Amino acid sequence: MYGQGPQQGHNNRLSGAPGRGQPNIPPVQYQQYNYGQQPQGHPHQHHAHHHQNLQPDPGVHGLPAGNMGHSSYSTGAHQASSPFAAGSHPSGQTATTRGGSGQAISDSWGEQLKLYKQAQEAHQTMVEQHLPHYYARAKASDNKGVVYASEGTTTTEDQEVARNRPSYTTNKLVKRQDWHNLDLSGQGVRKIARALFSYDFLVELYIASNKITVLPPDIGKLRCLKVLEASHNELHELPPEIGMCTNLQQLILFNNHITSLPYELGFLYKLEMLGLHGNPLMNGPLKDEIMNKDTKSLINSLLVDAPVPPAPAPRLPITVQDDVASSLERVSVLTWNILCERYATKQMYGYTPPSALEWDYRKQLILDEIYDRNPDIVCLQEISRNAYENEFSPSLAKHGYRGIQWSRPKVKTLPNNMVGGVDGCATFWKTDKWIVLQKEMLDYSHLTITRPDLKQNHDVYNRAMGKDNIGTIILLESRVTGSRLIVANTHLAWEPDLCDVKLLQIACLMENITRLGDKWTRTPPMAIDKKQAIQGILEEGEERQELPPPGPSQEYRNNTDIPLIICGDYNSTPSSGVYDFLATGRLSHDHPEWLGRKYGNFTRDGVEHPFSIRSAYAHLRGGPHELSFTNYTPTFREVIDYIWYSTNTLELVSLLAPPDKQALTRIPGFPYYHFPSDHIQIMAEYVIRPRKDKRAVVEPDFGPSSRRT
Repeated sequence: MYGQGPQQGHNNRLSGAPGRGQPNIPPVQYQQYNYGQQPQGHPHQHHAHHHQNLQPDPGVHGLPAGNMGHSSYSTGAHQASSPFAAGSHPSGQTATTRGGSGQAISDSWGEQLKLYKQAQEAHQTMVEQHLPHYYARAKASDNKGVVYASEGTTTTEDQEVARNRPSYTTNKLVKRQDWHNLDLSGQGVRKIARALFSYDFLVELYIASNKITVLPPDIGKLRCLKVLEASHNELHELPPEIGMCTNLQQLILFNNHITSLPYELGFLYKLEMLGLHGNPLMNGPLKDEIMNKDTKSLINSLLVDAPVPPAPAPRLPITVQDDVASSLERVSVLTWNILCERYATKQMYGYTPPSALEWDYRKQLILDEIYDRNPDIVCLQEISRNAYENEFSPSLAKHGYRGIQWSRPKVKTLPNNMVGGVDGCATFWKTDKWIVLQKEMLDYSHLTITRPDLKQNHDVYNRAMGKDNIGTIILLESRVTGSRLIVANTHLAWEPDLCDVKLLQIACLMENITRLGDKWTRTPPMAIDKKQAIQGILEEGEERQELPPPGPSQEYRNNTDIPLIICGDYNSTPSSGVYDFLATGRLSHDHPEWLGRKYGNFTRDGVEHPFSIRSAYAHLRGGPHELSFTNYTPTFREVIDYIWYSTNTLELVSLLAPPDKQALTRIPGFPYYHFPSDHIQIMAEYVIRPRKDKRAVVEPDFGPSSRRT
């Protein structure tokens, strides 16, 4: 039995024909064998299920026995027993070369011929026997007795191993979705309405044996699609947006009128079979490449040979408020996860052109962006020690920056020849404006396992101890005004099932900012002559600067009076417990993202911090310039990078606008030309609020009668 559910009533709209005069044959959706629930809350997870060959019931609607539907589109080797001549109409049996001698068919081409023959059989069944929904019918018997996953569970077979790939928290229930495949084949459909593309959960779509002339650009919305069968239609071209469907494994287009392929097809790095036989383009040089090589070779050629697209519209500053006094001191901050060079592999970023993935290319784009934006403070994550020492530090020194970098703690366990490749966090500041007074690195794993209330905690050892994430905190002082500034930079755990560890790490960060803030309020003012002299040893290529005359250091009564900025890659969305904790200043002991684990005082009493802080880009929420992502990949697009600031000491002036949305309609993910990391940079400019020192309280004098001894 086929589930009708939400598809009923859509047939006329999908075919583009009026409601009257059309046969009342609803499109058939069917539940995929062994798919179960496809969780919508975890778009970064790839659930690639490998199905066995499914045998349809020969007695069902007169269908012939054999491998039909998706199961017949396996990509296993097909050994031909006879030669094939290029240019002749294949039967899948024998052929001769132009010179008359025999030539063995390649495995890939043999598989294409096999699928072509099956598509022909399916077309004849639907046209001659007037039996639409061929692929759904072929699988009907296989769906009997299928047990589907219960709500709230996930299937993780063949899950793609991700590197620092963030995710939504896993403890939240997701909407159950019991069908992922749709069969509209053999119905005489002429036009696909946009309503179809709202089913962005589709894994397989069958639109074969129709009269479709155009695949709409909205096809790119079907990011989960693995199989698209569109044979025996009237297609003349493919839209570039097809490249957005990076999960596609089989794209079957037999017997259409396609004469060329868009370069964007090169994004389909998972594609195993591109069925093109029976199209005019197979009469040209492309045929030899497909016959003698394979689909992946063709896709890679399209990716490599694609021209560099024009640069997108520049990201301009968005003014948050323009009535700021010019006398107030300004500070601009840029934060960016730059994608460490050793993580940027072809295996992880198969959709990225190789030239755009090269470190030398990406590195220069990152440095040029910093030069152009010219921020006072730069916080970078995933920067290796080699990149810092050999490239970023000397290059930025020529532009007036000084910096510090700490690598992940695992650097202590590696041989000397490997430590340079370990990534970490780096913070740079303009030396003509700021001097660094103190700095500290936080090893979250070490901090948690050495806390007295956590020493005997099994959850800490089992979950948090092995995560080598860090935070850094520095205390800066303005050379001119003497205003101090705390700048934190962090990179939290990325794993989706470690939301409790992320809470533990951010709690440790805020606890140490509080502690250091207390310490730094007691740090005495720096003498003007000492402040004038501080510049340190010059970096390679750096020239001694004429520094502005310094002003007296400011003093602070408590830790919340010192301006505070916290940057980083938090691997946590705005709906996460990490965000709630930072924004509200507290998190209950029984918050669901603790996952019922025991973490000493944190889960006994809850966690708090004393600062009034806000995410800078929260100001754009709900408006036309809302920031919708900071991490952009084919399977994950969310905000996980932030610039938090203390609202009682800093006032937001402007923000760097999000990337142009139009430029992203044909880019499935970053890195890409003009986007050198899988994260984007975000930037904010502030003014330091003038100090409001408390006046001494003077008791009123009501005359002699009020004075008593």
